[in-house]
Amino acid sequence: MTAIIDLTGRVAVVTGGTRGVGAGIARAFLEAGAHVVTCARRPPDRPVEAAGRTARFLPADLRDPTAAAALVDRVRQEHGRLDTLVNNAGGTPFRLLGEGGAARHARVVELNLLVPLTVSLAAYEVMCRQDGGGTIVMVGSVSGTRPSPGTAAYGAAKAGLDSLARTMAVEWAPEVRVNTVVPGMVRTELAHLHYGDEDAVAAVGRTVPLGRLAAPADIGDACVFLASDRAAYISGASLHVHGGGERPAFLDAAGVNG
Repeated sequence: MTAIIDLTGRVAVVTGGTRGVGAGIARAFLEAGAHVVTCARRPPDRPVEAAGRTARFLPADLRDPTAAAALVDRVRQEHGRLDTLVNNAGGTPFRLLGEGGAARHARVVELNLLVPLTVSLAAYEVMCRQDGGGTIVMVGSVSGTRPSPGTAAYGAAKAGLDSLARTMAVEWAPEVRVNTVVPGMVRTELAHLHYGDEDAVAAVGRTVPLGRLAAPADIGDACVFLASDRAAYISGASLHVHGGGERPAFLDAAGVNG
């Protein structure tokens, strides 16, 4: 990312920021000059680095509200402030509704909706009391905007996350801005588990109007923008980063090209 956004001196926490989309977000903040703290239950296989700088890792199981609060408090104590929280941690296995059982689906909702709520509440207590306030970015999904067979609880949680962000943006203004980045399909190091081999990934990419899957950096750049002063009047918004979305199936069925 070209240096048109300067976050030097700011402190950003990226939950689940050790791999995939989360690592791409962390790298984007490093490139913009921010001090970056990532967290996950397990340490990364390798440090998250960019622009000659390294993100700090703190272990935390954010499903435990006490651990979430402790993480935010530690960042405040050791870095002096918290400017941006990116709620990226989440995910789900493929599981049809009738095969999972209520308890398993509830755990998916907990991870993708209740955990961001819990961490955001802790972050707000810091941001609302510091000069300059702060920003919160939710990482949603297109699964929350359309039917999501096989990941229904995940899609429902992401839809709820977008609604939650809009309400936070009203209740916590003007000290804290809250927005949602809504990624489409992203090519990460685990893309082969979802889409198959290189030929399959390329075929899936051709279904996207821009002709490819997103890179983690694409999502990271969007998060950096929303956290920056260039987005100072943007709050309660949902920014879709999906390459133009999905071509409607009826067009192909009708033989309509382009």
